[in-house]
Amino acid sequence: MIEVNIPGYGALRLDYLVLDHNGTLAVDGILAPGVRECLEKLSEDLTIFVVTADTFGKARAQLDGIPCELTILPPGNQDRGKLAFVEKLGSDRTVCIGNGRNDALMLKASALGIAVVLAEGAAVATLNSADVVCVGIVPALELLLNPLRLTATLRS
Repeated sequence: MIEVNIPGYGALRLDYLVLDHNGTLAVDGILAPGVRECLEKLSEDLTIFVVTADTFGKARAQLDGIPCELTILPPGNQDRGKLAFVEKLGSDRTVCIGNGRNDALMLKASALGIAVVLAEGAAVATLNSADVVCVGIVPALELLLNPLRLTATLRS
């Protein structure tokens, strides 16, 4: 569990990390540098799930050996599928990271929503649904590894 009390924002008690794959963890289906190491470290405190459309069909191979659970969603209503996944876990104990339009609902519903901008860009709806926006996945994951960074960003 990751716990942080953010003045003016509230207390976060996070048990789960839910991530999109392409555009979030990966570019063109290939994990961004540093992702594997960050996820391995975060798995000591959070249960990690990757929920994806798997656009490039590489998610399973790219995540091999990383302590996470992969869910590949069928086409259609993926935004609703991701939202349902987060709600089933408990949105009040979940941090979500994504970039695509199909990530907006899960970011909005989660206790902490982080949008990332990689080479694929990010949907405006997702940026508007996020609590924090990062210019890369490693900085986003490092927010969780160094929770006082969240305090610096989110306090009022």
